Amino acid sequence: MTNEIISNPLIDRLPPHLKQFIKPQDYEDYSAINQAVWRFVMRKNVSYLSKVAHESYTRGLDMTGISIDDIPSMYGMNRILKEIGWAAVAVDGFIPPNAFMEFQAYKILVIASDIRQLENIEYTPAPDIIHEAAGHAPIIANPDYAEYLRRFGEVGAKAILSSHDNDIYEAVRKLSILKEAKNSTQEEIYNAENKVNMLQNKKVPLSEMAQIRNLHWWTVEYGLIGTTQNPKLYGAGLLSSIGESKWCISDKVKKIPYSIKAAETEFDITKPQPQLFVTPDFAYLMEVLDEYASTMALRKGGWRGLNKLIDSKKIGTIELNTGLQISGVFTNMIKDEDNNVVFFKTNGPTALANREKELIGHGTETHSNGFSSPIGKLKGINLAIENMSPRDLKAYNFYDNKRISFEYESGITVEGLNITGIRNLQGKLILIQFEDCTVKYNDDILFSPEDGTFDLAVGSSIVSAYAGSADYLSFENLYHVSESKTVQPETDNSKIQLEKLYQNIRYIRVKDSASEKELASILKALKTNHESDWLLALEILELCNKFNFSELQLKALAYLNKQKTNQHKIAHLIKDGIEIINKTN
Repeated sequence: MTNEIISNPLIDRLPPHLKQFIKPQDYEDYSAINQAVWRFVMRKNVSYLSKVAHESYTRGLDMTGISIDDIPSMYGMNRILKEIGWAAVAVDGFIPPNAFMEFQAYKILVIASDIRQLENIEYTPAPDIIHEAAGHAPIIANPDYAEYLRRFGEVGAKAILSSHDNDIYEAVRKLSILKEAKNSTQEEIYNAENKVNMLQNKKVPLSEMAQIRNLHWWTVEYGLIGTTQNPKLYGAGLLSSIGESKWCISDKVKKIPYSIKAAETEFDITKPQPQLFVTPDFAYLMEVLDEYASTMALRKGGWRGLNKLIDSKKIGTIELNTGLQISGVFTNMIKDEDNNVVFFKTNGPTALANREKELIGHGTETHSNGFSSPIGKLKGINLAIENMSPRDLKAYNFYDNKRISFEYESGITVEGLNITGIRNLQGKLILIQFEDCTVKYNDDILFSPEDGTFDLAVGSSIVSAYAGSADYLSFENLYHVSESKTVQPETDNSKIQLEKLYQNIRYIRVKDSASEKELASILKALKTNHESDWLLALEILELCNKFNFSELQLKALAYLNKQKTNQHKIAHLIKDGIEIINKTN
């Protein structure tokens, strides 16, 4: 169809650090088997989900351009999603959690454009187009849910992750790739699963991103709505999984009223969920999200927030009470006896901003080696620097081209030549520049004249700390693109021949005409050369029913019954497929 990235105005406004994850859909790469897998899952799900899913789901299928018979194209989806204020982009599997959340904040659905293999038709841990397009897209047609999703992305993008989170992300991504790659060995998958399990079972305090991920999992992915006695499905993981959509309704799965406690409830991506949370309505999801956001460093700041950024080893931002924002990789801090941060330090490229706009002359080129500054109240002066009037500043010698020496209550001293100051829109100082400056804490030199110009951050406290940059334009590489790439399944001669049979059946369905001889020939080739395949036989059976080829119908049924006996694991799928055909005809 196209190898170009299909756009709409929402995609056009994305920042560069998100656009780097977008890839073309490559619609021509979908095989006839891929199309048959999509069609089977959708026919089975729509038939079943009409009874158990939230009413928004079936309505949303039509509104978002999701076809039952064909894998959706990005062009078609974006054309229709535009009408409800959203867009969709294709990506390569899992992307960094903060990036995923930020896409949501921009009202962009992130769609892993690959599709699960036939062997994983019921469930795959890898994100795929069935999960993304058939699971996520229909529900966003509900305005309340769509706003929750956007707001969740806005909050989630600011959540601070830990180094442990990054290890889990890379391990899960690798496992998902291996499970869908045809050439993966059982040993490789086993080792990858063990690594995921080891990391998931490691007893470490849950980071903000881990807690946000839990909330996302128990709502957006595996959420139920209604009452614990009569819940309906709305989570994309349930809506897109043949197995879990039935499993979750059974009494074997514990139903728990949704609350902020879900943030502490972890999950195993490789197994069916033992419990699920039920929200009374979509509005309540927003209440819980806001309750959790109030616990985040984004709103609380302080030493705990800065400590989370230091542990993350990723680009993050602190905001001082003056509105000055410092973005970079934080490495150190000094606290006083009351645990107030009195000094902070970044390493490597750092940018300063106010109101999410980089201060002119204070980007990463200026602060390429990092940034550090004391903060707090001055000793012996009841007036904070940011609250000083021009007269006060002059009185205390905070005056351009004057040497000054002063001490913070923490004991940190600053001595140097005052060059100039930068003010915010309210006229308050947020930054003071010094030359020939020495900053000391006891016997430690925190900054010396040899280090160049010293920029003093004006502020008494850290009011906010969050992941990412205040101004997204400050950093070219805000998110790291994983080196591991999705592996396309290998195709041998047998697979090529099977593909041709599937393509022939697909062509027959499209042209809506067939001869019994033609279908019999395809069934014979299937039985002779591809004895383990069952999905094509279902498609043949469906066409036999449609065109009233009763003799061939019996042969197809006999083959499928044999498959049910020989392949116990997929017997229920064949049974369900036959039931759908019978209901349709």
